[in-house]
Amino acid sequence: MGMPEFGNLLIVVAVAFAAPFVLGLFPRVRLPSVVLEIVAGIVIGPSLLGIVEVDQAIEVVAVIGLAFLLFLAGLEIEFEKLRGQALRLTALGFVLSFGIAIVVALLLKAGGLIETPLLVAIILCATSLGVIIPVLKDAGEISSGFGQLVAAAASIADFGAIILLSLFFSGEGGIGSTLLLLGAIFVLGVVVFAVIRGAEHSTKIRADLVRLQDTTAQIRVRAAVVLFIGFAAIAENLGLEVILGTFIAGAIISLLDRDEVMTHPDFRRKLEAMGFGFFIPVFFVTTGVRFDLDALVADASNLVMLPIFLAALVVVRGLPALLYRRAVDGRRTAVAGLLQATSLPFIVAATTIGMELDLIGGAESAALIGAGLLSVLIFPVSGLALLRRGGPPPEPAPEDARESAPIMAM
Repeated sequence: MGMPEFGNLLIVVAVAFAAPFVLGLFPRVRLPSVVLEIVAGIVIGPSLLGIVEVDQAIEVVAVIGLAFLLFLAGLEIEFEKLRGQALRLTALGFVLSFGIAIVVALLLKAGGLIETPLLVAIILCATSLGVIIPVLKDAGEISSGFGQLVAAAASIADFGAIILLSLFFSGEGGIGSTLLLLGAIFVLGVVVFAVIRGAEHSTKIRADLVRLQDTTAQIRVRAAVVLFIGFAAIAENLGLEVILGTFIAGAIISLLDRDEVMTHPDFRRKLEAMGFGFFIPVFFVTTGVRFDLDALVADASNLVMLPIFLAALVVVRGLPALLYRRAVDGRRTAVAGLLQATSLPFIVAATTIGMELDLIGGAESAALIGAGLLSVLIFPVSGLALLRRGGPPPEPAPEDARESAPIMAM
């Protein structure tokens, strides 16, 4: 294997820099940079200009970017908010989502639009937590009961979709053996959490962490990377999806980092700087480079899939929001449905896996990603407009916890 070349990677990272920078020059344009990153990738890739191809260097960075994306998604989950009525309603909502998704996917299969109904059903179940949290913050709703409900729903959709993907499309044995492997990695996660929590009680270890955390050692960041890579490697060796391992690693750190004594004010910011500063935008631009525009536009029937998949997202994730009528008013129920139907990163991740397993065709993958792009463009803006029309947000809920950092995660 020769040395990797950096010419293509240079163009990709330049695009990754330019996308948010250009958007920043036009603050009135409320467009998530991930959309522009993917679109720019399509422009520079083989589908249009053909000035970039995915080589060894880009491949490695993009794979780490996908893993980092799910790692930060796990880190985003606020477990203290997953309780009581919010947990009951959102968990029931996700179960209902999956049931509706199965029916919708079978109808799409009957119409000859998709190849693997179960995989598409799982893809339709996800929500982009990292897109909707900034929307809730902009609306002043992040601390309200409604905001916590939507954040809980997105967290459960994140977790549930990854579990379902790992359960049905990982492992060489049947579902039974995959369940055992899933159980094993979760048990390992609990053990690792307990060991680290126990080590934190050592005065010597605590003093060492504090001494090294802001030196060139960046010891907390290195510890997080060991956990991140460690669970990725374990998941891979067990035959499970790497993204499941990295998601669990992020969730473990989220649980550990709640300790006021042990945490560091810039710890999460440093991890996000690593992920969103380099690896994750390369993954999204690379997704655009790989986007099969030719397959999508080759046949008019392929283009028809775009609005159909977009409508499917609304039906699968929007309808279960009706359950929230017990907790919030009709307007906020409609907003919750729109926000829940917003999905892109998981669609990209799952279609990537589906293409590798030959379960999804190029046109189908492009149409799903295109529907995800449209959902990110349309639904959050529409939801925000509806919220603003509804007047000022309610008072923050009493159990308000720390605000989570907005990430472009699932």
